[in-house]
Amino acid sequence: MEAAMDLMRRMPPCESEKALQSLVQLLPHLSQDLLSRVDQPLQVATDEETQKDFLLCDYNRDGDSHRSPWSSLYYPPLEDGTQPSKDLRQMEIEANAVFAIYRDQYYEGGISSVYMWEPEEGDGFAACFLIKKDGSEGADGRRGLLQHGVWDAIHVIEVGEVDENGQAHYCLTSTVMLALRSENKVSGTFSMSGSITRQMEDTLDVTDGHITNMGRMIEEMESKLRNGLDQVYFGKTKEVVSTLREPLGMMSASSFTGQSIQSNIINDMLRRGM
Repeated sequence: MEAAMDLMRRMPPCESEKALQSLVQLLPHLSQDLLSRVDQPLQVATDEETQKDFLLCDYNRDGDSHRSPWSSLYYPPLEDGTQPSKDLRQMEIEANAVFAIYRDQYYEGGISSVYMWEPEEGDGFAACFLIKKDGSEGADGRRGLLQHGVWDAIHVIEVGEVDENGQAHYCLTSTVMLALRSENKVSGTFSMSGSITRQMEDTLDVTDGHITNMGRMIEEMESKLRNGLDQVYFGKTKEVVSTLREPLGMMSASSFTGQSIQSNIINDMLRRGM
């Protein structure tokens, strides 16, 4: 199991689904553990009852069926599928409405889903907030020269019981998977994909409600994850490209390319007797 998880951590997100299927075939006795522990790019299904799209993950799966956050029905139909309690289902409905507004404001589109459930052990509850933004060619969110661009965000929060001080402990684990590809005659083919996972904990007053507290934590975490992706992936890629192929507008006399051009200019001037 340790070797399988180590392998999956090194796979690009665009290849994770194929790699996971191969591991499940090789290690069928570990299939449940692998499916529950490995984050995969989010898949989309449609709720036939409400005609709304929803996201599939391990947290709304029961067997081979997935529960919709809109109607709480399973697709394919499942009569005895796991359901949240009445109070938790009401909170789930409210969270989906609020998170849809958050998604539109921050992502300008995409698909979001929120699922809640009672853990098998311990008190409190758990929630999963999902966002998928597709900027690929043919998608509504496409911009610029991207032929393929997908952002998948998975936020899982464990919430403890409210104590005598009116506070609850929150543990948030967030994963973002990013895949980009662009191709044109000028720059050629460029492809980049990766994932980043971070965790944070906090004890907060529940006066304003659990949804407010979870929303603030997710907003803060997404800001940190975006900055991390910018530094780790985009920043490093820019550094490598600039080292291999320094743009003329950014050349300096101290750089290797700049020194070569400076030397050629001086030699040319000397040959002309200037």
